[in-house]
Amino acid sequence: MLQAFRNIYKVADLRKKIAFTILIILLYRLGSAIPAPGVNTVALGKLVEEGGILGFLNLFSGGALSNLAIFGLGIMPYITAAIIMEMLVAVIPKFKEWQEEGESGRRKITQITRYMTLGLAVMQSIGLIYQFSQAREIAGETVYIIEFNWVTGLVILMTLTAGMALLMWFGELITERGVGNGMSILIFIAIIARTPIELKNMITATELRYGNIFYGIIITAVMALAVVVAVIYLDQGERRIPVQYAKQIRGRRMTMGGQTYIPLKVNTSGVIPIIFASSVIFFPTMLAQFIPSLEGIAQKMIEGWLYFLIYTFMIIFFAYFYTYIVFDPFTQAEHLKKYGAFVPGIRPGTPTATYFGKVLNRITLPGSIGLAAVALLPAVLFYVYGTQQIPFGGAAIMIIVGVALETMKQIEAQLQMRHYEGFLR
Repeated sequence: MLQAFRNIYKVADLRKKIAFTILIILLYRLGSAIPAPGVNTVALGKLVEEGGILGFLNLFSGGALSNLAIFGLGIMPYITAAIIMEMLVAVIPKFKEWQEEGESGRRKITQITRYMTLGLAVMQSIGLIYQFSQAREIAGETVYIIEFNWVTGLVILMTLTAGMALLMWFGELITERGVGNGMSILIFIAIIARTPIELKNMITATELRYGNIFYGIIITAVMALAVVVAVIYLDQGERRIPVQYAKQIRGRRMTMGGQTYIPLKVNTSGVIPIIFASSVIFFPTMLAQFIPSLEGIAQKMIEGWLYFLIYTFMIIFFAYFYTYIVFDPFTQAEHLKKYGAFVPGIRPGTPTATYFGKVLNRITLPGSIGLAAVALLPAVLFYVYGTQQIPFGGAAIMIIVGVALETMKQIEAQLQMRHYEGFLR
């Protein structure tokens, strides 16, 4: 492991990418600590500590919402816009054409996603300003989190929207000039910032149940370790489909056929279904800020058994949805046919695509159910114990471990490309 870190230092390009990523992360955390002007941060912090919708939103903003910081909206507006755009690509032929055009088409889709993100950021900012401008009963006192006037409201709106745009740019910079997976790393950092508090809440909840803090620490540590092991197991599991290349004559030369395999992972989508499912559950809470009559429905969606059912269904749905985006059976079958390859015992073309589809369905179902179980099991256990707030422990640890594994693989590939040994053995 130490040798791998020394190897990173030897590769100048990789060293610069990691340093650049760390710089962006520091700027992100700095922006998460600077409050927007005209906000009573003490009262807001107490209100967020009460949990509910604001506590849920605060988790995904890395604590930035508790003082309505520059990055108080977090990354969720971008994730929501990305989900909407992925679905539009699947149903609108023009967007599908753009996706198949290559780099130029993807730029158009990215541009639309950016505009959609800013629109959602404006909506959410207006909802937050409206909510925080109302009188609140906090600790027996009636307070105003925002002393509303049009100038203050406009400044806060511009601050939060500009912060969202800057955060989106940070994610793209990490993807282009850093270690990659920019948006995932920002979510990773946001959750890491809140994980100590979440773990403390889990330990406290267990202590209240058993009357001993030692039991709380042990049970929380065991569950965290179990989630880490399960995430790694799901990430490494794969089904290898053998592929045979036929002999081909090119000019005067005959190329020899060979055998290889296509690795279909049990959990192809990684932690994306959890991030997407969280964003979908979060969306009604965003609307509730804008339409107060929806607050009761939004609150029910993030607590109790309804939360578990919706969250599980969403994880399974997005696991299938994202898997078929990443690995399209018909496209893969056409590519194999084009290059003279085939799956032994399966005819090229449509039969091969049908076979890929069956295999994907069979391995994605247990993978998605396992993903949901690992993400929700700690929360279910604590809910059964009778805690008022559902901890985010399982999903949080899963996102942390999943993004860490993906980042390590990116660095591993860079090291191996330069003939160095990496982290993974």
